[in-house]
Amino acid sequence: MSRTVLPGRPYPLGAKCNSRGTNFALYSEFATGVQVCFFDEQGNQTDAVDLTERTAFVWHGFVNGVPPGQRYGYRVDGPWDPANGHRFNKAKLLVDPYAEAIEGRVDWGKPIFPYSLASGDDMVRCDEDSAAGVPKSIIVKHDFDWSGDCPPETPLADSVIYEVHVKGYSMRNPRVPEHQRGTYAGLAHPESIKYLKKLGITAVELLPVHHFVNDGHLAEQGLNNYWGYNTLGFFAPHARYSSVGEAGGQVNEFKQMVKDLHAAGIEVILDVVYNHTCEGNERGPTLSFKGIDNTTYYRTVTGNPRFYMDYTGTGNTLNVYNPQVLKLLMDSLRYWVTEMHVDGFRFDLAATLARQLHDVSKLSSFFDTIHQDPTLADVKLIAEPWDVGEGGYQVGQFPVLWAEWNGKYRDTVRKFWKGDAGQLSDFAYRLTGSSDLYQYDGRKPYASINFVTAHDGFTLCDLVSYDHKHNEANGENNQDGTDNNDSWNMGAEGPTDDPAINELRERQTRNFLATLMLSQGVPMLSGGDEVARSQMGNNNTYCQDNELNWYDWNLDAPRKRLMEFTGKLIQLRRAHPNLHRRKFFQDRTIRGSIVRDIAWCNTNGDEFQEGNWNAEWNRSLGLMLNGKTLNASDDDGNPLIDDSFLILINSWHEGVEFTLPEPPDGTPWRHIMNTANIEDPFAEAPLDKKIIVGGRSLVLLSDGTQTG
Repeated sequence: MSRTVLPGRPYPLGAKCNSRGTNFALYSEFATGVQVCFFDEQGNQTDAVDLTERTAFVWHGFVNGVPPGQRYGYRVDGPWDPANGHRFNKAKLLVDPYAEAIEGRVDWGKPIFPYSLASGDDMVRCDEDSAAGVPKSIIVKHDFDWSGDCPPETPLADSVIYEVHVKGYSMRNPRVPEHQRGTYAGLAHPESIKYLKKLGITAVELLPVHHFVNDGHLAEQGLNNYWGYNTLGFFAPHARYSSVGEAGGQVNEFKQMVKDLHAAGIEVILDVVYNHTCEGNERGPTLSFKGIDNTTYYRTVTGNPRFYMDYTGTGNTLNVYNPQVLKLLMDSLRYWVTEMHVDGFRFDLAATLARQLHDVSKLSSFFDTIHQDPTLADVKLIAEPWDVGEGGYQVGQFPVLWAEWNGKYRDTVRKFWKGDAGQLSDFAYRLTGSSDLYQYDGRKPYASINFVTAHDGFTLCDLVSYDHKHNEANGENNQDGTDNNDSWNMGAEGPTDDPAINELRERQTRNFLATLMLSQGVPMLSGGDEVARSQMGNNNTYCQDNELNWYDWNLDAPRKRLMEFTGKLIQLRRAHPNLHRRKFFQDRTIRGSIVRDIAWCNTNGDEFQEGNWNAEWNRSLGLMLNGKTLNASDDDGNPLIDDSFLILINSWHEGVEFTLPEPPDGTPWRHIMNTANIEDPFAEAPLDKKIIVGGRSLVLLSDGTQTG
């Protein structure tokens, strides 16, 4: 087939179609030639055209008669010089970095490596055609009807985030049609949304949905990359989560999911992996970036560019220091906001993106570019503020506009409820929004994304049930993942029929959930923790695409009880601005008197003294939140007031008697919740001037002026 090729345009990059054909544009600084190859439904190459126009290192051309749905890929010619970082190989088919849909799997049995596997030397080129083993890019027509879409625009301070996996969430849900289970449509099914609404979730944070690749070593073991932190395409929704096929239909299915969630008042936040790709190190395959322009897209070792800088533990690091790579990332972010209507992003290993030459810097070009971009001004930006490189732990160090996964919150809350000594002072900071981390750089309490568990590590059920990891199913002799290494003194590991042990585990689970929902900042609930989802002690289930990860919707009585408890906690939090303040606590003067936002008390009901904070023996404290000092107004400009709350916390294994302090305005305290009451923690209970807070438990009281 002979196709007419016109000069076309260098921008926008990627494949953009109209009624006459498609414009192709690909950036490569060191290439000597670029060819677009076309494929049929069976993966056979049917035609190819050369892009001969080159503008500012962009190779471009308009090809007549190329419609939406056409499968294509690139072949890029240039120097084969691995010693100097160049790995061009025209025999290797390459996925378009700007592809908006991708079809097919990587076949690790095909010659997808640029070098000779037989020789074992990455300097020796392999000239076998890789097309049969490489996914194909798909040309997409944007014709989705967004009319009526209304993003919820929930303030971050009012958010309750639910970290969830698209496939695992609905894969076993009998109320979702079988052909939609494990897909974007399954997540947006009315039954799925009904559950999220009942729970009180305001935003789902989706594990990676950028098109990703299954790792070669996993394929050899019959395993699959489940989490998705192995990106191939930064614009394409992952094809395997589509219920309507992979030939571009995944794009509109993703959009419909977003639209349906928005209609229910639920935002969509994407976990994005811009720090590395699926191509690995010098011994990895050539699927896209490596063959297009290796030294542009990746950070190579200074003085020895054959090798890659690896701040991510995956073999490579994207070269965000290069303006073209920074443009790629920014174009991707803008695309997901403008075309896909997502509401925010959580950046995996975000410290890597902030590295200039080596050190992590607040003044990096990545931050500067995001900060001035009007498209990203109103979306939620959440950093995982660390990577595996030197100096990579950056909790509390990201600039304004950014929220952070608060790793210190997770670590401190776990230590406190385990009963470790000397945690009260740090625990108090975490409970009240981590002002020590965020107050002095222009940020607010909602900069802290609070979490106890996430996809990476034990589930909450397993956290209180296992002293050590059990990752044998991963095929690495239980050497992967990080061991807990601390005994929780629960009396047994794993499932048990002992009612006393199970009751203690359930109480500790409630303690974590109650702490999470009563803390200032933004709670992130790891999906399934509210129903005691277990991975049987496996704390690194990245390769377990099976029932170990998929949600079990067959809930017994204790799991239903925990779900109802979590829902009531979330509803309580959302109903009371005193529990999710937009400013840090401070003393203020009202009618000539100093009034406190908060007060800390000891078990005698007296103000906490300085010497008590880090006392080895002390594992109990009370926190009073004054609801009459919100320093906020409603939509009509009227001063907001709310309930005052008293949170009594005891991480000691025996009960402690508390003398109740006086409420802020003299209104008697009333009982709201007690994690020690397994059957009905929200049951009413009479109060006197003293109360017993049971071993390892939390009690919540209110002055009752606003609480329903």
